[in-house]
Amino acid sequence: MLEYDNLDAKELLSRIDKENIPQHIAVIMDGNRRWAKDHYLPAVMGHKAGVKSFHAAMETCLHLGVKYFTAYAFSSENWHRSATEVGLLMQLFEYYAQAERQEMLDNGIHFHVLGDMSVLPDSVRRELQKTEEVTSVNKQMALNLAVNYGAREELLRAAKILAERVKRGEIDVDDIDNDSFSQALYTKGIPDPDLLIRTSGEIRISNFLLWQCAYTEFYFSPVCWPDVDDKFIYRAILEFQNRSRRYGS
Repeated sequence: MLEYDNLDAKELLSRIDKENIPQHIAVIMDGNRRWAKDHYLPAVMGHKAGVKSFHAAMETCLHLGVKYFTAYAFSSENWHRSATEVGLLMQLFEYYAQAERQEMLDNGIHFHVLGDMSVLPDSVRRELQKTEEVTSVNKQMALNLAVNYGAREELLRAAKILAERVKRGEIDVDDIDNDSFSQALYTKGIPDPDLLIRTSGEIRISNFLLWQCAYTEFYFSPVCWPDVDDKFIYRAILEFQNRSRRYGS
């Protein structure tokens, strides 16, 4: 909202209703390559800057009391990018899982990967799984990183899981409902997002959390992801708090 554009971080924070913080924020971190191009830098620098913004956004949400933070980091369609860029992103995932592991432990963050890790490079998969394991008992905030994730693939996977259970006689077809379907998704046990943020001016959700975002509030911004900071997150939350959620009613 325009009324918040010229306010500093302290003033923005003071206007946030601490009793109405979205418990689950999801982000589509778009614009790393565009930011790099605008700054006459190679794409690799955009992705590295994006990692810093991801860390800043996650910390801001942690301090506000957000309980779930889900980031779309690498879609199942991103494999079509150049081998060089894909290789760089895999290195960044491996580095992040190693470098941030102790900080996650210190801050009570439970790290979890959403998506099919079976096709990731072995070293990347090992580090992601290790961070999942060592942070599994943490309760302060759940950090969900969507890697090799696609919502349509997730829905098909859930349908197959339930079909197999019916085939084995574990459940009846009539037992399949919203709850049982949700439990077959990667986001099992995770509440649906209250707020979805997408940067870089694109106004679509690009195969991300299609089932889970049925009643989510959307916040679209022309800001490229590497320019995201605490003020950006505060503005998004203030926009969320100024809306009336109807849940289809």
